[in-house]
Amino acid sequence: MTADPVAKFIARWSDTERAERANKDLFLTELCDLLALPHPDPAGPDSTENAYVFERAVPLHHPDGRATTGKIDLYRRGCFVLEAKQTAADARPENHAPAENELGLDLVPSGSARAPRADLYGRAMLEARTQAERYARNLPATEPPPPFVVIVDVGHSFELFADFTQKGKAFLPFPNARSHRIVLADLREEKVRDRLRALWLDPVSLDPAKHSAAVTREAARHLAELAKSFEQDRHDPRAVAAFLTRCLFCMFAEDIGLIPRDSFRHLLEGLQRDRAPATGVAATLEQLFRELDRGTPFSTVLRVKLLHFNGGLFADSTALPVNGAQLG
Repeated sequence: MTADPVAKFIARWSDTERAERANKDLFLTELCDLLALPHPDPAGPDSTENAYVFERAVPLHHPDGRATTGKIDLYRRGCFVLEAKQTAADARPENHAPAENELGLDLVPSGSARAPRADLYGRAMLEARTQAERYARNLPATEPPPPFVVIVDVGHSFELFADFTQKGKAFLPFPNARSHRIVLADLREEKVRDRLRALWLDPVSLDPAKHSAAVTREAARHLAELAKSFEQDRHDPRAVAAFLTRCLFCMFAEDIGLIPRDSFRHLLEGLQRDRAPATGVAATLEQLFRELDRGTPFSTVLRVKLLHFNGGLFADSTALPVNGAQLG
């Protein structure tokens, strides 16, 4: 039986140690094979013109007037600047998990042997990130900074930083500070491999603003259809708008914890499951709106304590009759 290629790749590279220059090109080439990505091109005679290559030359201008040339470990135009390091295994974060007590406090003294090793790792990765961002900003004017800076700890992890404005001014952890590091074992997850493929092939597709805009357009389309259906039932457009605004606020409130998470959604799903009549849905929602307007130690609708929502949104507790299609 052929070994799982992902497991084989992880096993092959997990034991490498402190040989960045010897290992990085092979590691990244084999990663391309694993993800079915093209290999970097051979370097051309003018190394500043290479679009996808190891050791891409970048002119650097220093404050003292000196001009030098830097080398990007791996560059892909319009996609990323990648810098590679290879740290010692005993300096990596997972080998320095805090010893915590029941209160979650780190019990290891700041002067212990663990702290300096972890500090060395952090400094090495920060230096690589700073260097990569500098390279991105110093690319020729004809090549805007790519949307990603990638820091690779060979045989261990990838750290992703993004600036989708492509101005090179604010590369932030992607997708967030908690999950911007991909360790080698994470490659077992298809969604992680897909993220890295997109990094190579279509990095702009990872821009959360694009996903948010698409979701907003879809939500707006459904909302418009819903409003139109109420108006076709001969309800005044202003009453429709006010009712939908109250419902949307309840959805927002459950998302941010002002009312119990998913409580409003579960209420609607229960009414749908019970095939409640349109007038019954309206009566239930009107009772909820009244409880939100004044606050209550016990809601008869959601069966929890509810805060008082002032501002007048629920002062008018009117709810429209909602049929099965509208409820869905």
